[in-house]
Amino acid sequence: MPTCARRASLLITSNRSVGECGEVFGDAVVATAILDRVLHHSQVLMITGESYRLREKRRAGVLNAPTSPAAS
Repeated sequence: MPTCARRASLLITSNRSVGECGEVFGDAVVATAILDRVLHHSQVLMITGESYRLREKRRAGVLNAPTSPAAS
């Protein structure tokens, strides 16, 4: 039975870092095993910055602007 491995693309997005996967899955050993299989032959893109949706909500006045801890 053929698999889709290396025949199709898979895109996974998350707002959690790889280091937090133990908390997400509830078990660090299981998280490591899953990540080992998912990240094999993969490319990881780290995107930083504010999300477009949050930025637009702040511009529309739906959300307050973020406050920095140093401003307190």
